Amino acid sequence: MSNIRTVARLAGVSVATVSRTLAKPDLVSPRTRKKVLAAVDEAGYKPNLMAVQFRSRRTHNLVVLVPTIANPFFSRVITGIQERAREAGYQVLLCNTLGREEIERDYARMVQNFQADGVIQLRAFDPFSGLDEAEKGEGKVKGKGKVRGKAGDQLPPMVNACEVMRDCGYPSVQLNNRAAARAITDHLVRLGHRRIGLIKGPQRSPLTLERVAGYREALEAAGIAFDDSLLCPGDFTLQSGHRAAGTLITRDNPPTAIFCENDEMALGAMQRIKQAGLRVPQDISVAGFDDIAYASYSDPALTTIAQPAEEFGATAAQLLIDQLETASSGEPAQVVLPYDLKVRDSTGPAP
Repeated sequence: MSNIRTVARLAGVSVATVSRTLAKPDLVSPRTRKKVLAAVDEAGYKPNLMAVQFRSRRTHNLVVLVPTIANPFFSRVITGIQERAREAGYQVLLCNTLGREEIERDYARMVQNFQADGVIQLRAFDPFSGLDEAEKGEGKVKGKGKVRGKAGDQLPPMVNACEVMRDCGYPSVQLNNRAAARAITDHLVRLGHRRIGLIKGPQRSPLTLERVAGYREALEAAGIAFDDSLLCPGDFTLQSGHRAAGTLITRDNPPTAIFCENDEMALGAMQRIKQAGLRVPQDISVAGFDDIAYASYSDPALTTIAQPAEEFGATAAQLLIDQLETASSGEPAQVVLPYDLKVRDSTGPAP
């Protein structure tokens, strides 16, 4: 059976350094921490984690709040989070919240109860809101860094990624959704389309609002009048895209192109269009958003906006780890990642 001395020998450090790394990893350099953790894996050493956590009040657990794990985009984000967290010696507690506030608050309490160190929230909602001051645990932030809200109050350790709250005070990682939506609408306009349908995401989602704004900006810049009848509600699912496309193509004056606010809805829309005996893109063009794995393998391959999903996750994890391990303070980081327009076979010239 391996022991702490075996780990020390494999890592080339002292037993005291191994003990310090496991109990208080923030007190050792990242290089040393990486060597020790690699040696722990190699030796198969199982430290008494309960004793380590009791001494340090650190669990090295990160809670990730996911609105739905069924969405392929989120699965890529989670991969980025897990890889970066593991590199830094953290474990991920994945929570499929279904977008329900009470579930998110329950998991946020894990931080206040010292069952986890911080939260990565992938939805535009503060899970610490609505908790009383005792539950928020004033002064119990386990990291060295201090995150402060607009009023200067200390906030719990959390990063908001993907769907981001406005002026929330937390570090965030997001895309310029307005610019991306304008880019894909511009692409359809350049192909000669003047009647462009839009299948929206959830009504209250900031993603929906920003993408609608980008769509409208592109139409205005092209001198195309905005037509509210070309907008249909959706909820980012295949079924909603299928349903909305059925509504749009049966209008008296149907669109010649449809922009869907995510790829799943676009795939559902293409299926409904084909069921109506229409061709994509010869009769109607379809574009999506996200560039999930299925996008390039659909028939036809889907034109879409590619988001760096794994980078979303890795960046969010690093921002949270920085909160927990560094002594810096100041304005929370607001990271905006790049997008890429992927033009494929689902869009073509207007008929």
